[in-house]
Amino acid sequence: MIKLFSADGQVFSNAVAQWLAQHHKRVTAVVAALLLGGGGGAFAVASLAPDAADVPVREMLETVQPLAFADYSRDAAPAYVLYRTDSTRTSDTADTLLKRLGIDDAQAAAYLRADNSARQILLGHSGRQLTAEALSDQRLNKITARWAADTDGEFRRLIIERNGNGFTTRTDTAALSASSQLASGTIQSSLFAATDEAKIPDAIAVQLAEIFSGDIDFRRELRKGDRFSVVYETLEGDGEPLRTGRVLSAEFVNAGKSYQAMWFNESVTGQAVSGMQSGKPSSKGGYYTLDGKSLRRAFLSSPVAFSRVSSGFAMRFHPVLKQMRAHLGTDFAASTGTPARTVGDGVVTFSGVQNGYGNVVFIKHRGETETVYAHLSQLLVKRGDKVNQGQTIGLVGSTGWATGPHLHFEVRNNGVQQDPMKVAQKSETVPVTAAVKPVFDQLAQQARIALAAAASMEVSSAQ
Repeated sequence: MIKLFSADGQVFSNAVAQWLAQHHKRVTAVVAALLLGGGGGAFAVASLAPDAADVPVREMLETVQPLAFADYSRDAAPAYVLYRTDSTRTSDTADTLLKRLGIDDAQAAAYLRADNSARQILLGHSGRQLTAEALSDQRLNKITARWAADTDGEFRRLIIERNGNGFTTRTDTAALSASSQLASGTIQSSLFAATDEAKIPDAIAVQLAEIFSGDIDFRRELRKGDRFSVVYETLEGDGEPLRTGRVLSAEFVNAGKSYQAMWFNESVTGQAVSGMQSGKPSSKGGYYTLDGKSLRRAFLSSPVAFSRVSSGFAMRFHPVLKQMRAHLGTDFAASTGTPARTVGDGVVTFSGVQNGYGNVVFIKHRGETETVYAHLSQLLVKRGDKVNQGQTIGLVGSTGWATGPHLHFEVRNNGVQQDPMKVAQKSETVPVTAAVKPVFDQLAQQARIALAAAASMEVSSAQ
C-alpha cells in the first residue's frame, strides 16, 4: 500500500510554498496571460501543480491472506443430473430402452423387467413420451412416461424413481392442455406428400380432406400448385405433445378457388374456435365457412375416412366377370378391418349376406335415398337399427365378389344408382343461427388472421 501525503496535508502545503517562492516570475506571467486572453486555462491549472518528483512518498506493506479454494478433485466433484427425452418403440426391451436413453444401469434394467407396471406400460408400446434423468455415473435416477388416456381430456403418467438402494413406481392421471399449431403447404403430387413435407400429422391431413370433401374431390380434382393453410390443436401433457387434436381453421385453394372453414360450437360460443373446453375436447359443433354457412351436409362424400378410390362411378373392366360393364358405385381401397361408416342419418333395412355383395348393409335415408355398403368382413348393425351420420356400421373386408379388401359403396335414388360425390355436393347445408352470428363473425375474423399467419410461414420458408 502506498501513501502519497500525510493526513494533515502539512507536507503538501510546505512543498507548494517552497515552489512558489522559487518560481514567482513564472506565476506572474501565467496570471497575466489569463487576464489578457482568457485562454490556456487548462495549461494554467496544470502549471500550478507541484512537480511530482518534489512530493515525498512513503511506502506501506501489508500481508494479504489468499482465499481458500474448494476441493474440486475428481473424487469430490459435485453431482449432476443428465436429462433426455425420447419415445417408446414396440421393439423395446429393458436394456435397449435404457441404452437409447444414455443409461447404463443393470439394476434399473432388472427392475423394469420385474415390475408389472413398468413392463406393461414401457415395453411393447410405441409412441409413449419419455423423460429420463441419469446421474453423473449414468445410473437411472428417474424416468417418466406419458400417454393420452382413453378418457377424453386426460393423460396418464408413469413415474419410476430411485429411492435409496432401489426403485419405486407410481401412476397418476392429469388434464391435457391444448396449444395451437400453424402450418401450410403446396401440393406437388398428393395431399399426404404435401402434409408430410410440411410436418403436419396424418390425422390432420385426414381432417382437411374431410372438411372440404363436400366442395373438393380430393381423389380426382387435386392439382399441382394447390395450396393449403391450417391451424390445429396439439394436446400436451406436462408440456410434451401426446396427440393431435382438432383442426380449428383451414383454407384450401384448389384450381385457383379458395375454400375456408373454421370449427364453431353454437352451444359454447365463448370457446367456439377451440376444440377444448375445460380441458376436454368438445364433440359438439361443426365446421362452417367464414361467412357462416355450415359445411355439414346431409350426406358425407365417403363411407370411410379419406382413402384411395380404386374404382369410380363409371364403365370399367370387371375384375371377376372379365368384361366391360358399368360400375354403379364407388370402390374405396382400405385394409381389412377399416371402419365403414354411414354417410347420413337413416334406418338399416338389410344387414346380411347377399350374392356378389357378400356381407352388405342397406340404409334408408330421408326421401327416396338408399345407401349400400358391401364386401364387409363384419356387420355391426342389424335390420331396424337407427343410425347417425358417421356411425360405424361394419368393417371393410373382401367377402362376395371381391379380389381384395375394399368397400363397395352405392347411393340409390328411387332405385337408380347415383354418383356419391355429386349427391354429397348437392345435399343441403344449415347456416349458423342469427342469435350467435355476431360472436361467430368475431371468431371468423380471428380465424382469417390466423390463417394469414399460417400462409406467410410457407412464403417465408420459400424465400
